[in-house]
Amino acid sequence: MDLLLPKIQKRILKQIYQIPFVRHQNDIAYQIAVNKHKPHLPIISKDDLELVEQINHEGVVITSLDNLGIAANPQILQKAKHLASQIKSDISSDDNQYVIHASSQQIMEYPEIFLWGLEQRLLNIIEHYLGLPIAYHGTYFRRDLANKLEKGSRLWHLDPEDRKVLKIIIYVNDVTENQGPFQYIPLPLTSNIVQSLKYSYGYIPNQTMQKVISSTNYKSCIGSSGTVIFAGTGSIFHRGKIPQISDRFTIFFDYTSRRKKELFYINNSLPYQDLVKLSQNLSVRQKQCLFWQEYPV
Repeated sequence: MDLLLPKIQKRILKQIYQIPFVRHQNDIAYQIAVNKHKPHLPIISKDDLELVEQINHEGVVITSLDNLGIAANPQILQKAKHLASQIKSDISSDDNQYVIHASSQQIMEYPEIFLWGLEQRLLNIIEHYLGLPIAYHGTYFRRDLANKLEKGSRLWHLDPEDRKVLKIIIYVNDVTENQGPFQYIPLPLTSNIVQSLKYSYGYIPNQTMQKVISSTNYKSCIGSSGTVIFAGTGSIFHRGKIPQISDRFTIFFDYTSRRKKELFYINNSLPYQDLVKLSQNLSVRQKQCLFWQEYPV
């Protein structure tokens, strides 16, 4: 009951925010906040600005750890592979399980993974995409099981947490078309589907999606170990395709703005006391992104 009540409250609030007058007022407040923050956006390179523009236009950018050239890259992939070997596939007690997450204790054994999400260059790119100060919600290390279950994040959906949501995904193992790639529907087509289905939030089975759009429009993000995906998951329909031939190992890094009023279903991936331990050597800006609720817009 304690967990159910906040979910019901969030759902009611989201329905209220769909009322035309309320939505219009929120749109105005949001645009004022974006315009106010624009002069304070960090300076980024031409290449990174093009990356941001591509996310805004398409919804997704595919690159790699090598191309990003961040100093911690070799370390994070090595640590991630060690962690992957520790996430055991034992689903005998739950036939409906399709994903296994690393525990907070396991993540704390490899702090480099969590802290990679606070790299300065990444924060600069993310802030330009969001247009507002960043809230970093942590990292999730996933083992998606090669089974036939179509549920949860394997269904088409938009992330409802904020107006703009950014997720960075790292493939720990090679991911082909048959190994559960991240799939999305490009931004312009997503907008049409939202109107056709009168979609506000929730999950859409693939069978339903194919009634309004051909599967030839699905985009699969395939790539080798170390592939990095920037995805504006609040703006594009997306899913994890069901792995068929082997399990998929990925790291997800989650970001929104700090606009509390319009955030939904937000929790950090680690307990507060763990965040305090990890923050000891962080810069002021990194701490603000991590402890974002103490630094509202």
